[in-house]
Formats: sequence, structure tokens, C-alpha cells
Amino acid sequence: MHSFWKSALAVSVFLFLAACGSDAKNHPAAAPPPPVVSVIEVQAEDVPIYNEYAAQTYSRDMVEVRGRVDGYIEKRLFQAGSDVAAGQVLFVLDLRPYQADVAKAKGEVAQSEAGREFARKQVALAQAEADLAQAEANLLKAKQDVDRLRPLVKEEAAAQQDLDNAIASLQANEANVKARKAAVQQATLSTRAQIDTSTAQVDSNKAALRMAELNLEYATIRAPVGGRIGDSLIQVGGMVTKTSPQPLTVIVPLDPIWVRFKVSEAEYLNFQARTQKDKNLARTSPFELVLANGTVHPFKGHFENTMNQVDSKTGTLELQATFPNPQHNLLPGQFGRLRIASNERKNVILVPQRAVQEMQGLQSVITVGADNKAVARSIVTGERVGERWIIQQGLKPGDRVVIEGLQKARPGSVVNPQPYQPGPQGH
Repeated sequence: MHSFWKSALAVSVFLFLAACGSDAKNHPAAAPPPPVVSVIEVQAEDVPIYNEYAAQTYSRDMVEVRGRVDGYIEKRLFQAGSDVAAGQVLFVLDLRPYQADVAKAKGEVAQSEAGREFARKQVALAQAEADLAQAEANLLKAKQDVDRLRPLVKEEAAAQQDLDNAIASLQANEANVKARKAAVQQATLSTRAQIDTSTAQVDSNKAALRMAELNLEYATIRAPVGGRIGDSLIQVGGMVTKTSPQPLTVIVPLDPIWVRFKVSEAEYLNFQARTQKDKNLARTSPFELVLANGTVHPFKGHFENTMNQVDSKTGTLELQATFPNPQHNLLPGQFGRLRIASNERKNVILVPQRAVQEMQGLQSVITVGADNKAVARSIVTGERVGERWIIQQGLKPGDRVVIEGLQKARPGSVVNPQPYQPGPQGH
């Protein structure tokens, strides 16, 4: 009985397998669909060729804020790390000593001006001039007396004694006039000296007043330039001295931001040769600044300066450029890459770097023919332009190059080509 059931089970299994085999022959398995790959159709285009150089930002006009007068800080009117404008008040010192100096200097100016006015209206000179006028009048009368008596004496109508007295009076008046003239000259010189002295005193006191006013202005410390301000190194209540080696704070102008980079001696000579042909090339050629995270600064820069000697150790020369930085998003000390258009290639074919495969020093791409079959093409690449290679040999306009799905596109196999749709980052 046991042997019977074993035989029946074996027959059943045989019949089942036979039925499955018959069904497979009647319904063969369907072929898998061709794999989907992303392709681009390459075309000839004109592209600029860029050179890239390691670069670092810096602030050329960084300013240390220092005190010009001594005093205690009463107010600090800024936040560290904020942007300040030129002329903005940063610190206010104790103003009272300097206000007192200004008031004192004003009083001294007024006093000296009054002294000058008194010298101009000198009484001694006026008195000397009046005495001279009186002496000249007496001299005139004495002359008239002598002239009147002389004919009378000749005619014995007047006594000789009267004539002698008149002549003596005339001589006395002449001497008196000379003395009065000397007195007037002396008074004039004295008055002029007093006026000059008082005028000099007025000028000196006005200069002292101006100095006192300047010191009062300096007690209110303002930003000499606009830019990003650093931390305060002396706090409210601290003593500021004009001879202190330590600045109060530092202001870094950020717009424009300066960038320094180095080029080889050969590149500098080539640059010189191009600028000799086009004098405006250095100023008109735009520069791009690629930041550390790979983003490009939104504003173009321009060449500014060349340093005055080549570094003998590295064989490089430092060049400087400026970039607009109105949003102050670039800070001194940042590293990046400076990109400069050095040439232009016309009618060249470019493919993304991700499409190029390299094996044992040979480069190739996968193309898709008219029959949708994948074909391996050997290529020769040239300069890199952004994320693409210039193809010098191996491709022609209209070729479809596989960008995505390279692992699926085996040479000779049929594929399903779809237009390449770059992502948000160009991938």
C-alpha cells in the first residue's frame, strides 16, 4: 500500500512538470524594454576660455580709530560687527574740560580785540598831534611878529628890544615845533607797535580758540570712513589717550572689496603684450570671483594694480582687482578663485565632464546613433569651460551624447534616448 502511494505521487509530479513545459513553449517570455538614457545633441558654439587663480580678499583702506585727545569715554554709540557710515558718532568723551577751554579762549580773544581797538584809538597820539598843531600856530604868530617889527625898527617906529624879543620867541617856537613833531612821530610809532602787538595777540588767541574748538570736536569721535566696524577695545568709562598704541576699534571698508592673486611671469608677460595692443583691455575685461562654496560673486570685478616686483622664490607677480560689494557679503581674508577670460574659441563642440569616460589614459563618450544603438567614441579633449570639456576630435555637430545612464548603455545595445534635463544645479 505504501509503495502504491509513492508511485502515484511520482506520476502526478511528472504530469505537472510536463504541463508546465508545454505552457512555456506555447507562451515564450517577453524581451525587456531598452534602457532609458539621457542624451544631448551637441552643436558648435563660441565660448570664452578662462584662467583661474587662487585669490584672497582684503580691505585696502582699513582704518584704526584712535583718540586725538585724552578723556574718559562717556558713551559708545555702535554695535560691534555693524556697518557704520563716514562721520557717524562712535564715542563721546567727557566734554566738560574742553567746553571750559573753549569758553576761556573766547574770553581771551574778546580781551585782545578790545586792547587792539584801544591801541587804534590811542589818546597819546591825539594829544601829541594837538600839541604840534598848537606849536605850529604859535610859530606862525611869532613869524608874523618878526615880519611886522622889522620895518618898524628900521623906521625907528618900534624899539629894537621888541624885535629882539620877537626873534627869540620865533626861535623858541621853531624849536617847540620840532619837538612836537618828534613827539608825534614817537607817539605814531608807539601806537603802531601797540596795534601790531595787540593784533598779533588777537591772532594768537584766535588760534588758541580754534585749537580748543578742535579738541572739543575731537572729544566726539566719529568714523573716518564707512565700513564694517570691529569690537570696542576700550569700554565705557575707560581712559582714552592720544598716545596710546592700542586703537579704540577698527573699521574695514567693504565696498568695493579688494582681491589679490598671483600669476606666473610668463602669464604676466602675455598679459602685458595683450594690453599693449588694447590699452583698455585691463580695465574692461571683467573678472569673476568663485567663492569657497563654489558660488560665483554676483558682481564682476576689474583689474586695478600690479605690484612692483616678481617674487624670486615662486616666480610669480601679485595683481590686484576690485569687486563691487554693496551687500557687504564678502569679508577680508576669504579665499576663492579668480576667473579671467583669456581667449575665445569659435565653433567648438562641448560636452559635460560627466559624459567623458577615461580608461588607461584614453577618453571616450557613448553616443546614440540613428538606430538608437549605443556607440563608443574615442575623443580628444581640450580646455575645460566651467563644467564642460571642449572636444577637439571624435565628435561632430548633431551627435547625440549620453549624459545619464552610462552604465545601461552598453556599446551595440539598443537604448531609449531622452533629452537631458539638467537639475537646479546643472546636474
